[in-house]
Amino acid sequence: MSGLRLIFAGTPEFAAHHLQALIDSEHEVIGVYTQPDRPAGRGKRLVGSPVKGLAERHNIPVFQPASLKSEEAQEELRQLNADIMVVVAYGLLLPQAVLDAPKYGCINVHASLLPRWRGAAPIQRALAAGDTESGVTIMQMDIGLDTGDMLVKATCPILNDDTGGSLHDRLLTLGGPALLDALEQIKTDRTQPEQQDDRLANYAHKLSKQEANIDWSLPATELALMIRAFSPFPVAYFLEGKDRVRVWDAVVVHHTAGNQPGSILKADANGLLIACGTQALLLKQLQLPGKKILPFRDILNGHAQRFAVGVQLP
Repeated sequence: MSGLRLIFAGTPEFAAHHLQALIDSEHEVIGVYTQPDRPAGRGKRLVGSPVKGLAERHNIPVFQPASLKSEEAQEELRQLNADIMVVVAYGLLLPQAVLDAPKYGCINVHASLLPRWRGAAPIQRALAAGDTESGVTIMQMDIGLDTGDMLVKATCPILNDDTGGSLHDRLLTLGGPALLDALEQIKTDRTQPEQQDDRLANYAHKLSKQEANIDWSLPATELALMIRAFSPFPVAYFLEGKDRVRVWDAVVVHHTAGNQPGSILKADANGLLIACGTQALLLKQLQLPGKKILPFRDILNGHAQRFAVGVQLP
């Protein structure tokens, strides 16, 4: 039995990895949908997505509509006559007409164990919440937001030193095989769809740079999780004067004295110790504006006064 005729829809590197898995498989990718080119860099030159670049290197037709709501865009997709559409971090909503267009509908690769985290940033939200497990879910798409029936799940532990970046990379290795497994089940009519329990669902809001601003009144344990979750984007930070200082690595330190949250308790070769709502946070790797990521001891050499004991951070 030959492979399926696929439309692929996705945009970032995470999606491109899954597109490569499909290109290397028995299935035929007959068209790729990705978001329109975006301005990037200092010159604000229009740059295509990682998915677009990969598709063009393999001579796969690329479609970049700003929306799939128009009848014209929907008819163009229907004309491809696909068996199935695979969606991975595409970034555009699919109207019902698109979900119904392929023979077997549309399936999605979602970077969490549904229904735990639905929405745009499941990897970071799982880390920030202190979850001990994550994974990838292959889901039959419906009109809701990540609410469709689950077809395949692949799980992995969240390690104590995981960051948003490291967990993202580990989920990449799970997603491709899980997707191919789901396609094989669909092709051979062996799927066993599992309905999601809406009572267990949480919404993984899109990440913003504003929420990466450290609030020292929060518990140190919560802030340490946030710092890991927001690496490498949007990166947690605090303000020192007019400078935004990025925090790349921090650990919780037991501290019972009633210091004002945000006050510097210690600054030495071990790191910068800051009082929090409960306990304290030892910042070990920082990045000053326009500079490299450095261990705090290397920053302290030239900035001792800025980070002196007793200084109050906002």
